[in-house]
Amino acid sequence: MIDKSDLDLLGELGVNIAPDKKVAHSPREERIIAGFEEIQRFVDQHGRPPVHGEENDIFERLYATRLDQIRQQAKCRELLRDLDHQGLLDDSYQDEAPTLDELNDDELLTQLGVPESSEGDVTHLKHVKSRAEIRAAEEIASRMPCKDFDKFKPLFETVQTEIENGIREIKPFRDYAEILEGDFFILSGQKAYVAEVGEEFLGEHGRPDARLRLIYDNGTESDLLMRSLQRALNKDPAGRRITDNSPGPLFSGVMDGEELASGIIYVLRSQSDHPVIEKSRDVIHKIGVTSGSVEKRIANAKLDPTFLMAKVDVVAEYTLYNINRSKLEKLIHTFFNGARLDIEINDRFGHPVVPREWFLVPLFVIDDVVEKIKDGTIGRYVYDMKSAALVSDER
Repeated sequence: MIDKSDLDLLGELGVNIAPDKKVAHSPREERIIAGFEEIQRFVDQHGRPPVHGEENDIFERLYATRLDQIRQQAKCRELLRDLDHQGLLDDSYQDEAPTLDELNDDELLTQLGVPESSEGDVTHLKHVKSRAEIRAAEEIASRMPCKDFDKFKPLFETVQTEIENGIREIKPFRDYAEILEGDFFILSGQKAYVAEVGEEFLGEHGRPDARLRLIYDNGTESDLLMRSLQRALNKDPAGRRITDNSPGPLFSGVMDGEELASGIIYVLRSQSDHPVIEKSRDVIHKIGVTSGSVEKRIANAKLDPTFLMAKVDVVAEYTLYNINRSKLEKLIHTFFNGARLDIEINDRFGHPVVPREWFLVPLFVIDDVVEKIKDGTIGRYVYDMKSAALVSDER
């Protein structure tokens, strides 16, 4: 037993014999600490912080998301600072991840595309498929009978004949190569035709994506995302692109009852009060192509930097038949490239954006260009900005 003199002696030696006071943590703080310790064990085992990526183990992805959330919340950083012997709270390690308000494992798993486990414990996940496996299953399950396949069957027959005659070639699909409406591919031993490309949006990791209508030569179809098709073609050792060596007709010469409208060229004029727009409003036009309703396309114009964050007026529409919309849009934009409007605006989050589909071109010139595309003579002309007219390109 330590007597009074012993206590005095220990005090003189600087020894604190008072019992340590336990710091009381709330249940949420205890959960955050426990979750952080799991991340630390991962780092001890692998020699690096956890990172995002669908190719990674689900637990690593969970830890990476959890770590991002800890770094984003000042209270969490303060709580864990004394425990952070590995420097994990350093923002230099931060990776992109979804923003969540609470550090809840079930919510994090949902964000990662993983269903809840029956035990309710992240350490007891059973029968969890990787995101790649889930995506592959979804891609297969999304196939359905193509009800109007009789309209596409002749295309597959023509393509096969052109391959046999050397008009088209079969080439390996390269990485994340471009996919356009009207393109043909070979996927899992079947020919696939891109019948439609939906409106573009920002998908996974902020990359542009779009929903496709993909027709297969066995009479089925699917609505894959463009990125999913690219991944499938890259993964398939026999995945191939069927080349298109001819531009094909832009418009059909005659429209009969069996023809279907392929889309609409629309020309818009902005109601923006931007000084550049106000100065030349009558000759500044957005030219685009859509497969759906123009009204639907412009419904949220005032919230979309593509439309200059302002309402627009539709000043012209041209209905297309039997045409590759994506290639036509590129043709028009390339033709007017020298007249492209150079303007920068801020989106609703304050980020600068440079819209690419607005041109300093009078409406009558656009009318003229469409007519020359129809009759196949557009290649003989260029747009002269000084005279605001089409001039012969014959040399």
